[in-house]
Amino acid sequence: MRMTQSADPTGLDLNLLVALDVLLEEQSVRGAARRLHLSEPATSRTLGRIRKALGDPILVRAGRAMVPTPYALSVRAEVGAVVERARALFAASGPTDLRAVARTFTVLGQDSHPALLGPALLARAGREAPRVRLRFLNESHIDAPTLREGVADLEIGVIDTVHPEVRTEHVLDDRMLAVVRAGHPLLRGRLTRRRFAEVDHLVTSRRGRLHGPIDTALAEHGLRRRVVASVGTYPASLFVLRDTDLVGLISERSRSLAESLGLVTFEVPLDLPPLPVGLAWHPRHDADPAHAWLRGCVRDLLLGRDG
Repeated sequence: MRMTQSADPTGLDLNLLVALDVLLEEQSVRGAARRLHLSEPATSRTLGRIRKALGDPILVRAGRAMVPTPYALSVRAEVGAVVERARALFAASGPTDLRAVARTFTVLGQDSHPALLGPALLARAGREAPRVRLRFLNESHIDAPTLREGVADLEIGVIDTVHPEVRTEHVLDDRMLAVVRAGHPLLRGRLTRRRFAEVDHLVTSRRGRLHGPIDTALAEHGLRRRVVASVGTYPASLFVLRDTDLVGLISERSRSLAESLGLVTFEVPLDLPPLPVGLAWHPRHDADPAHAWLRGCVRDLLLGRDG
């Protein structure tokens, strides 16, 4: 996207904002040069102009990599927002040609989403928006305003934020299933709440918690379970469950991941609350046609539609 020379008395070229946005995303002169279709020396000179204009190094060397300065991190979201609004402004005059859109979208969510949605989403992007790149980020154990700060463009999962600066959309309700190795003793005979509580359990929690809704539901029946371990991701939990007699949980949408490892899923003998799965994004993306396309793709895949 080419932008005209600013009328500001400093003579700041607004193309520097586009370059700054790409440099902060790539954190590499070589990567930014490739994205901007410039030579590396030209991109280095552009970085020099940005440093002079802002009075900050922006990117500094750390070993073989480059890392953003605190100031660069503080303005990253604002820079991204300005560039995106400019794109939306120019796109508003006519239909957007998705095949010409060159963007990197960062999708934040549970670690199982790349495995469940990634292949189909990449295939659709290849057909409809071949210059779009996707970057999947796992949820952190620390809650942070990733959408507001521009770290992520779209969040998928159980959206529990009530922040006014975040748009949310409920897509479907999922539910939890129990999962064990093939031949597990719980698979033989009648499964009762007491039998379920008496075996050793594995919890999956990005925050390292050793309890969850299962414990609340068991307590209502005067029962307690023994949690012997907690792991941070569902794929990791599946490998632990495959080689132990522990009982774990997995969402119904993710049961194919468990079955691919030979694990067996079954109904939990308790009344558990549903898992509301949805999307979240920052309002600055509302009028962005490319972001609307991404939301539509993910929505279709969550609902089992090919699009």
